[in-house]
Formats: sequence, C-alpha cells, structure tokens
Amino acid sequence: ADERRRRRRQEYRERGKMVAFTAIKLLAWLVLAGWVLMWAMRPTYTYKKVWQPKLQSETNSTYFGPQGTNILIYTFPIVFISVLGCVYLHFKDKRATQSSVDKSGLAFWRRPALWKGPLGIVSWTQLCFFLMFVALLVWSFAVYLKINFTEIDNGTSMYANMSRGTSGYVGAFCCAFLFFPVTRGSSVLPLFGLSPEASIKYHVWLGHITLLLFALHSFGFVIYWAITDQAWQLLKWQKVYVPNLAGEISMVFGLILWATTFRPVRRNKFELFFYTHQLYALFMFFFLLHVGISYFCIILSGVYLFMLDRYLRFLQSQSKVRLVSARHLPNETVELNFSKNPRLNYGMMSSAFIKVPSISKLQWHPFTVTSNNNMEPDTFSVVVVKQGTWTQKLSQTLSSPSLERLEVALEGPYGHISCTDFLRYESLVMVSGGSGITPFISIIRELLFRSAMKEGPGTPTSVRLICAFKTTADLTMLDLLLPLSSARNEVDLSRLNLIIEAFVTRDTDPNAGNLKKSGIQTLWLKPLPTDVPVTAVLGENSWLCLGAIISASFVSFLLLLGILNRYYIYPIDKNTDEYYSDTAKAVLQLLFICVCIAGFASVAFYWVRRGLTTAAKRVQITDLATTTSSPASWFYGADRELESHPHQAFFQAAKVQYGARPELKKMLLELDDVETGVLVSGPSGMRREVAKICSSGLAQNLHFESVSFTW
Repeated sequence: ADERRRRRRQEYRERGKMVAFTAIKLLAWLVLAGWVLMWAMRPTYTYKKVWQPKLQSETNSTYFGPQGTNILIYTFPIVFISVLGCVYLHFKDKRATQSSVDKSGLAFWRRPALWKGPLGIVSWTQLCFFLMFVALLVWSFAVYLKINFTEIDNGTSMYANMSRGTSGYVGAFCCAFLFFPVTRGSSVLPLFGLSPEASIKYHVWLGHITLLLFALHSFGFVIYWAITDQAWQLLKWQKVYVPNLAGEISMVFGLILWATTFRPVRRNKFELFFYTHQLYALFMFFFLLHVGISYFCIILSGVYLFMLDRYLRFLQSQSKVRLVSARHLPNETVELNFSKNPRLNYGMMSSAFIKVPSISKLQWHPFTVTSNNNMEPDTFSVVVVKQGTWTQKLSQTLSSPSLERLEVALEGPYGHISCTDFLRYESLVMVSGGSGITPFISIIRELLFRSAMKEGPGTPTSVRLICAFKTTADLTMLDLLLPLSSARNEVDLSRLNLIIEAFVTRDTDPNAGNLKKSGIQTLWLKPLPTDVPVTAVLGENSWLCLGAIISASFVSFLLLLGILNRYYIYPIDKNTDEYYSDTAKAVLQLLFICVCIAGFASVAFYWVRRGLTTAAKRVQITDLATTTSSPASWFYGADRELESHPHQAFFQAAKVQYGARPELKKMLLELDDVETGVLVSGPSGMRREVAKICSSGLAQNLHFESVSFTW
C-alpha cells in the first residue's frame, strides 16, 4: 500500500511538471505571437492613429521619453521570454523519458520539403514559417508603400519616402530577428525547440534579406539626392533627427561584410570571411547613431541578449583549459582530450569553439564534442580533421617533438541536453561522409553506455552506421567510437545491436594505408597548475544564473535610463532653446547597457568561478583518478610521453567495401518495416540525397532528423 501511494505521488508530480512546462511554453508562444502582431500592425493607420497615441500617453513620461513605448512593445516581451526560458530549462527534468514516435499527420511536417536550392534542406514546418515570414514582409512593404504614396506632397520626396518607408522599416524588422540564431547561450532557442547549430541557416537567410533591404534604402536616398541636386545631404550630420553620414558609414561596413558571406568566399577564404564579419560591431554602432536610441529600441532585445552572451563568452575564453592528451590517427586526424568538471552536463552532438593563441589570437573554430557525459564524466573531447590552414598548423604543432603543453581557450559547450529526440525510434540509421562521422561518435558512446546499463526505454533496438571514407587510413576514425579511458575496457559491444558498413571510395587495396605500421599514437601533455578543467560558463545552475543576470541588468538599465532622462536630458530640452543631441543620447545609453551587462555578468561569473577553484585544484592534484590520465603524466614534472597503441582496429567488426560508394536509396528502402530515425552528416550532396529518399514517400517508416553541422 505504501509503495502504491509513493508511485501515485510520483505520477502526480510528473504530471504537474508536464503541465507546468506546457504552460510555460504556451505562454512563451503567446508572447512571441503578440510581439510579431505588433510588428505587423506597425505600418497601419490603426497603429499610428489609435494604438500609438494611446500607448505614448501612458509611457511617454519624463523618465523614458518617446522610447518608453518601444521598450514596452518591442524590447520587454523578448526579455521576458528569455527569462521564462531560463526558468523552464533550469527546472526541466533532464532525464525525462523520450516521447514516442509520432505516427499521426504531424510527422509529415517534419519531413523534408526542399533538399535543393539556396535554402538547403528545409522541412515542411520550416518552409511554412519561412513563407509566413515572407508574407509578413510583403504585407509590411505594401502597407508602407501605400502610406508613403499618400504622403507625397506635390511630387517631391517620392524616392525618399519610398526608400525610407518601405525597405528601411522592413529591413529593421528583419534585423530584429537577426541576432537570435547566433546567441549561442540563449535560452530563447531551446525554449522553442531550436539549437544554435541548427539555427545558423536562419541567421544566413535573415542577413541576406536585411542587407538587401538596407542597401535599397540607402541607394534610394542617394538616387533621390542626385536627381534633386542635394548631394550635400550625404555629409549631413544633424544634432537632432537622423544623421545621414552615420547611415552611410554603417552601410559601407554592411556591404563589406555582406560581400564576404557568400558560399564561395566563405568556403575558400574562411579567414577573409571571419575577419570581415567582425565589422558587424561597427555596422550596428553607426546604425544606432543613424536611427537614434528611441527607434533602435525596436530591435534592442536581440542585440541586448547577444551582447550579454558575447561578454560571457569573452569571460570564459580568458581561462586556459587543461589539455591532457592528443590522440593521433594515421590520416592526420587528432582527438583532443581535455579535463572536465564532473558536474558539467551537455547533450549529444554538442559543439564547442576552440582558439589556439599560438596559431591565431583571433580565430575561433567550431568542433563537435565527441565525448559522452555518462561514459566519460571527467573527459571532454573534440576531433580535429586536417582540412584548412588552421587545422594544418594545429596538426604540425601537436607533432612537434619539443611540445609539452599547448595553450587552448574554449567557449561552450553549446547544445541543449534534451536534444535526443531521435532516440525514441525503434531503429536508428546514421549516414556519414568523411569527417561527418564525428557528430555520431557521442551518440554511439551514449548508446553503448545505455546498453551496458540495460536501459530499455528511449533506446533503439538496432543501430546502423553507414560511413564513407576516401582512403583506407580514414577507417581508423572508427576507433574513435570508443573513448581513450578505462571505460573503453568496460564496454561490451555485444549488448548493442550495432552494424557498421564502411565504404572506401578511392582505395581498392585493404593494405593501401599501411595501418599496422603506423597505428594510433597518444601524446600525453603536461598542463600547468593554472589550467582549468572545462566547465559551464556560469556553473552548475547556469540557466538560473543567466535569468538572474538578464533580469538584474535590464532593470538596472531602465533605472539608469530614467535617471538620465529625468534629471539630465529633460531639463536641457525644457529650459534651453536647443534639444539634447540624439547622437550623444545614443552613446550614453549604449554605455549604460554595456556597464549593466558587464557589471552583473562579471559579478556572477567570478562568484561562480570562486566556488569552482577548489574543485579545480582537486582535479589537478588527483588527475591519477581521471579517465585521461597516463602513468607518465600523473605528475606534471614527469617526462613527456608518446604512446603507440597496438592496432586493435574497431572497424574489424565492420563490413568494409573498397572502391565503392554506398547505394543509399537501396540500403534505406531495404530496412525492416519499423519506425526508423535517419541522421545524416557529411557533404551537401549526401545530405540532399538522404533527404530526398526520406521525403519520397516510398518508405513511410523513415523519419529524417534535420541536424545541421554546417557553420
């Protein structure tokens, strides 16, 4: 009887949690819908003649001025959603049972609708939201155009009104969404079921649309001034209202940034793309000076959250992480193994950004995390494949005979811990090409752990890995499926129904790679006592701490803004003949934003780090007990060790075909008639092919999981 009552109470608690989580997400969606509705109503006469005057009468005080309305309508809702998301993610049960496979009509909306073209692979849900977003832009453009035509006086300022009222305002609407996808530590994205790596394409779409509209806006004014002999307007920087020169400077930075974002430049000249992309700060700064702080508040929410995230990343990157070992593969691939705080939890297919100052003091490169929380509680690993200039320099550095320590800075990891929906399928198929296998390493390690723990619910009964490599030497990447730790010896592969089918496309001879002579080598390094384990930027309760920082900093900004307006700017505007400079006002308020963000974020960061210092020292002293320790590296004064392990190829259990490519259509359509999740990572052609097969309707049991690893 007591056991039944206990189970009943537990069931009620679980139901209560589900109701609370559903209510939070529903509230977030309602607030977001209301926010978008206000954007849709902004160009209409109803908003301008009815809503706006009424709102301004309530919010246009001597404390906040005209920008009070924009803060209430456009800034506060997103800040509220962000804080709501922090609470949701903090209290959400991380070990919740995976939901069952959706066999209703809703499963159709997750299938790929497009797999070719500039948009990439897009599901029906994404396509519908994209079309609705475009429809909203067209609606806003048409309404602004109609209003501006009615406001033209005697045929003058036609071009100016059209360019200002249409492309300029609609571009600002796109800019309001622009920074959400690249706010890596945001609570907004996971609240709506998104992850940073999967949202990059939204940033790309929004960036192109925003800069196109802003370019039309700028060139419209230039053409109008040229026609009407007002070229002097180009250099005008008035004290009040819109300084034209600031907008032109902003547009110049925007065009330079935009020109290097197209795929050919981004792929072939990554460093050029990376360095020019940092011009976004100047682009946004002069945009602020151009439009003024009052108008800028309509896009402030995204910029505010991005600035906070960027500052926290800066604080995290100041510490040098403890690189313990590097595992070299014959194909010049390297697995970097870092010491990790055991309390750091991250999900499968998470990502981290790494900077090596000895190679470049500015460049950050993203890598998929291959280690697993459960199997390797003290280890954090990423795999670096030798491809570009930066990775070549890293490989050369790690091959140096005199190397004893490598200074590395790390940001992350990023990725929501509950991003495991694909585990709900009865069968799981992973298709990879080349280095695309790296995201699946953490998945297979998690499945090996679950099979060892005999966890039935939420675990596929069969797993199939289809991987294609160029050379025989690349096959050694399959050895990375097992960790470099004591857990490697505890893994029972027979418990997991894992089938590996590997294809070598260029080599036809199994001995072409000469693997037995080269083998896998592990380099053990000697970190400094000041190097720290990888840990969450705000500690164990990161989400709750982030919500507190957002709330406190935003409220502090409002207080400083009210004091500035009421006791400094308002007396000047009231008692003198001249108004206070809009440029000075914008710079002062930007300074307030920076001070509030830096102040509260720094206090929280160093408060958390102070508590982790003792734990970090314990990890340093007791590295003997960690999973990355080597007998020669228990003490940092020991000699440098380079171990060469016997070649116990994990791929010996795999079916390898040489000189052939996988016939994906045949292999996927021949699967048993069970609900199968299909994940793909690799070249764009392979991803498109798998998406096309899963959306063809020839096999209703195939469920394509849209996971993006392209940055």
